[in-house]
Amino acid sequence: MQGGGAHGAFTWGVLDRLLEEEWLQIDGISGTSAGAMNAAVLVDGYGKGGREGARAALAAFWRAVSDAALFSPFQRGPLDVMLGRWSLDGSPLFVGMDLATRLWSPYDFNPFGFNPLRDLLEASIDFEQLTRAPVKLFITATNVRTGRGRVFRNAELSPDVLLASACLPNMFQAVELDGEYYWDGGYSGNPTITPLVRDCDSRDTILVAINPVERAGRPTTAREILSRINEVSFNAGLLKELRMIALLRQVVDAGNCEGARWAQMRIHLVRNELAAELDHSSKLNAEWSFLKMLHGEGRRAAADFLARDGGNLGRRSSVDLDILLEGV
Repeated sequence: MQGGGAHGAFTWGVLDRLLEEEWLQIDGISGTSAGAMNAAVLVDGYGKGGREGARAALAAFWRAVSDAALFSPFQRGPLDVMLGRWSLDGSPLFVGMDLATRLWSPYDFNPFGFNPLRDLLEASIDFEQLTRAPVKLFITATNVRTGRGRVFRNAELSPDVLLASACLPNMFQAVELDGEYYWDGGYSGNPTITPLVRDCDSRDTILVAINPVERAGRPTTAREILSRINEVSFNAGLLKELRMIALLRQVVDAGNCEGARWAQMRIHLVRNELAAELDHSSKLNAEWSFLKMLHGEGRRAAADFLARDGGNLGRRSSVDLDILLEGV
């Protein structure tokens, strides 16, 4: 499950629909940023009340996210509301913040390292229960010093780990864990595929993508360029891992058994047709109407996936893997 701020509500919708399928069993989840929070909330809720408990926990978490943002200065401008646009580009306070983060760091404008998500995570998730959960969790954060991704597992999870996985360096101070500092995991693995191969028994992986791999046209404004740079960098690690899986499959098909475990992984994509229609600023839009719209789109995407590709689970990869890797 990829990260993408408020766009993670799309993944909430996907999970909400998939959890209705009794035959679908979850072995492990790799998540980054908003995907990490969805993963932790799901597993905690599942441990308390099964599938329905997981669905209720996810709904309560995203409602709490929206409630916490009711008095946020980042709200849509009147024209955006009138035209039905979800962008915050018309918000003077958002534009001011965007400019300020290019001149000052969070160590300047947020010297005490306040993060409004900390209290929400502590109230929403029983981290002690996650250590005993049967579903394996793999949460990625990026080590600031080395630039490498670190994958945290169930017994290591805490509010700080989830905050580290979602730490955008221009907005929040790096999170210290075990004497090292971490930024958003999207820079190194969004999400990381490797532990799903090494530590899980299942061979089917369902990928819920939030950041569009392709966008039509050429970005020309400063904001469009920066937004596209972020999308490219936040997809790079994932595409490289998928390319490795595809190459190893070719090696195995040619008769070389090395790398067979990787080659046996079957990748399935839940298509996110909406991703390329949303801009970067909408990732900070936590209006309940927006989150519910994304949730509905996620449910529809999951239903389409089940109708189109559900029968391939346990049999073969989705053809979408080739589409994702075209030209990589």
